Amino acid sequence: MCYNAGTMTTRTDTSLDKQLEDLTPRRIVAALDKYIVGQADAKRSVAIALRNRMRRQQLADDIRDEVIPKNILMIGPTGVGKTEIARRLAKLVRAPLVKVEASKYTEVGYVGRDVDSMVRDLVEAAVRMVRAEKVEGVREQAEQRSIDRLLDALQRRGGGAGPRMHSLGDAMAAMLQQRPMEPQPEEEEEPQEDDTSREALRRRVVAGELDKQMVEIEVEESRFMSFPVFSGQGMEEMGMNLQDMLGGMFPKQRRRRNVTVAEARRILLDQEAERMIDMEQATGEALSRAEQSGIIFIDEMDKIAGRERTVGGPDVSREGVQRGLLPIVEGSTVMTKYGPVQTDHILFIAAGAFHTTKPSDLIPELQGRFPLRVELGALGEADFVRILTEPENSLIRQYTELMRTEGVELEFTPEGVAEIARIAAHVNDETENIGARRLHTVMERVLDEVSFEASEIAPAHVKVTAEYVQKQLADIVKNLDLTRYIL
Repeated sequence: MCYNAGTMTTRTDTSLDKQLEDLTPRRIVAALDKYIVGQADAKRSVAIALRNRMRRQQLADDIRDEVIPKNILMIGPTGVGKTEIARRLAKLVRAPLVKVEASKYTEVGYVGRDVDSMVRDLVEAAVRMVRAEKVEGVREQAEQRSIDRLLDALQRRGGGAGPRMHSLGDAMAAMLQQRPMEPQPEEEEEPQEDDTSREALRRRVVAGELDKQMVEIEVEESRFMSFPVFSGQGMEEMGMNLQDMLGGMFPKQRRRRNVTVAEARRILLDQEAERMIDMEQATGEALSRAEQSGIIFIDEMDKIAGRERTVGGPDVSREGVQRGLLPIVEGSTVMTKYGPVQTDHILFIAAGAFHTTKPSDLIPELQGRFPLRVELGALGEADFVRILTEPENSLIRQYTELMRTEGVELEFTPEGVAEIARIAAHVNDETENIGARRLHTVMERVLDEVSFEASEIAPAHVKVTAEYVQKQLADIVKNLDLTRYIL
């Protein structure tokens, strides 16, 4: 159901505003360049869209609600960075992001996921994000409290237990034999630990010296068991909502568990942090962030393009999904378990290869809701060399660090990197072009032998040259049929 955005109070997120102040479009592009090679037009478009959000927050109230985000349609083959751009953009500004596939949805009333569920997924992501931030804010205090509880548990276990209680079996045996129960000898009480010994124990716990020691702690568990329920809004959403509604009717059950000290620290830290967080306030902030800075990335948009009807019935997974998406992208109110959420100012980024279809195959109303269109080019050999070496989390760095844990030092020569890029580009040309994802496959095959034998040959130094790459891939590259299956 749609509402006019001006009739409802707009939530604001001041923390996000402050964070965006220093992020000019040029700086946003520079930040994206650290992880994504090329695709300047796409980076420029998302940078402008992000900056416009900050500009909108500075407008007067009478016009702020009228400024809607300019949604983006990314067109390009797989593996060129469409998803990565959206993911890095959201991480840059701490914005909640969900990635969905348009092909998983069907028209309302048919078996499949309802398009409204993408908004509920976004709110869940926002709640998790805000909760994690709140936990981080109270982590130091929560950790001190959790250690105090852990010390109490350790001292209870080490202290005197007093007279031992008779078991039920002892009492029954005494009654049958018609003899009085003999008092059990008292265990010798240990002296109560003073503050000095408690602090010494605290230092040992913090230092991790007792991590493998067992301790008994009290944990809270909900008595309510989740169960699936079929409904119009989807089985997973209904089951989740019922659990939240009915879970509050059943008090949490407390029980004692024997765990290691390391596990006890984690459990008690979660419990103490949960008690210190105002979840009502966190939920309100999460709803605000979802509405004002949320990003929904809709992949495989080309799979639902096309207005022709399937012979024999309605095409519920194509045009039906488009018509279901339309009110959400236009701006409507979606009910979630945390409250109503307006979609008017959520940024939608759609993406698709559009090999067999084109954007004009979408229904006109939906086309108009994605006014910005950017085309991402295919990646070539030179791009692959940059992808392997330039980003902060480059593949070469990842594999080098992985092998270093085994005591094996990998050294990639410039010629070796160039040869990996050449083979990846060649395989993309000869078979299906999957973009930069081909590098993962080629790198795995190149380093297959050293990865398998790393623990046996360590310490060692392996130099990955052009000759080494050709030797590892010689048989596969020559045989085109084998290449299709392995690379």
